[in-house]
Amino acid sequence: MIERSAGCAPTGKVKQLERRAPRGEADGKTMAIGTRDALIKTAEGLIRTKGYAAFSYADLAKTVGISKPTIHHHFPAKEDLGTAIVEAYIDRVRRDFDRIEAENGGVIARLEAFFAMFRKSTESGFLPLCGALAAEMSALPAGLQKMTKRFFDIQLKWLSGIIEQGIGRGEIPLGCGARQKAFMLLSLLEGSSFIDWATKDGDVIDDGIIRLIIEGT
Repeated sequence: MIERSAGCAPTGKVKQLERRAPRGEADGKTMAIGTRDALIKTAEGLIRTKGYAAFSYADLAKTVGISKPTIHHHFPAKEDLGTAIVEAYIDRVRRDFDRIEAENGGVIARLEAFFAMFRKSTESGFLPLCGALAAEMSALPAGLQKMTKRFFDIQLKWLSGIIEQGIGRGEIPLGCGARQKAFMLLSLLEGSSFIDWATKDGDVIDDGIIRLIIEGT
């Protein structure tokens, strides 16, 4: 039985236990967050190298080194995991967009920075996440199909906005319009990444293509 002094205040031993409890809870939450992040990061890599349909929770459990029930605790269904992956990726891309705008003033510089960001994301044999999911669109759950479309829309909207600013400032001609120029740029990056992924030749698109598209179309 735990003794309490007058006024029901806990003794020093109980105070110690109470002080320790929050730290233990925090450690548990930190471990849970760490496991969740590891699952998202590892599963993203599997999608971008094997495909969404080709990897299983058994593959993920083996790679991360945990049990399948632990994965199901964090993500009851594979669609839940896929959604979390896309949401985390979108957050990263949006932060990259903010950084690009903060560090670069002109439209050409911003688009070149976008090209560099895209190339870096597809190094080491990785497909772009958006493209990898789109390649399996018909096999994806409905919710993940919507997330994939949203991901493309976010990129096209940002590119269109950057190009519209350049048109408005007289840096580039209107030509076929900001949306069409954005579509051509993103299509070029996505398509070339698949060709390079298939051939393993290491070919990259010259940045000069940016000017060719936004100034010549």
